[in-house]
Amino acid sequence: MPVPLYQAKAEFFRMLGHPVRIRVLELLQDGPKAVRELLTEIDTEPSSLSQQLAVLRRSGIVLSEREGGTVVYQLAGGDVAELMAAARRILTEMLSDRNALLDELRGEAATASGHRR
Repeated sequence: MPVPLYQAKAEFFRMLGHPVRIRVLELLQDGPKAVRELLTEIDTEPSSLSQQLAVLRRSGIVLSEREGGTVVYQLAGGDVAELMAAARRILTEMLSDRNALLDELRGEAATASGHRR
């Protein structure tokens, strides 16, 4: 029995649901990077990075290639970079909405404290 599309999407987003994996995807948007380059940019242990890279590789979202003694990773396609950009736009909107609400609340608080004097 095939997996429903909504369930496949949920599993895809669960696969993305780790900060190290997201950081790897962000870094790989600039082009292929060796594991040692990723380690200098990500505050994690080599074994943890290796585990997270394996998850991304198994999912097909990144590709790896051995160059001598070095393993180089790259995004499997441009859609991943587009997804990261879309996430950035959505978060920016969400945070700006929250900031607008915060500004409104602060304005109300200032007005209320001004009336009590």
